[in-house]
Amino acid sequence: MSKVWRYGDHVDTDVIIPARYLNIADFKELSEHAMEDIDTSFAANVQPGDIMVAGRNFGCGSSREHAPIVLQQKGIKCIIADSFARIFYRNAINIGLPALEIGMEVEKIEAGDELTVDLAKGEINIVNKGITIHTNPLPEFVQKIADAGGLINFVKGAQ
Repeated sequence: MSKVWRYGDHVDTDVIIPARYLNIADFKELSEHAMEDIDTSFAANVQPGDIMVAGRNFGCGSSREHAPIVLQQKGIKCIIADSFARIFYRNAINIGLPALEIGMEVEKIEAGDELTVDLAKGEINIVNKGITIHTNPLPEFVQKIADAGGLINFVKGAQ
């Protein structure tokens, strides 16, 4: 089971990783500043395998690849949202960080909920509430990219 970190609508990439830290080249060090402008407890308390849940248009703003990378560095297993900004969605997939769009069903998930997620089946179980959300599974090729640890690893393995 994974713990939920819940955020609202229009969380932009400058909130995910503030631009003032982009001179830090080490992603592990950079990730210590993830979400700090919206949630000062996130970087210090997130655990590997936790899940981020958000509202509409998650990852809007600049196209910085750093945003999904720092979330993955902090151990976020997947991101579930009503919807994603397209460039963030693509960047997440490119690094092997699963992103599930589930529309208004996201309103059923609250901070602190415990989830299990089956990406292949498209099932999200809110264990502490006994609720199962059915959504579209990740397309097979996207699941393969995630399983490979990102697009670069996926392409290297195909050769």
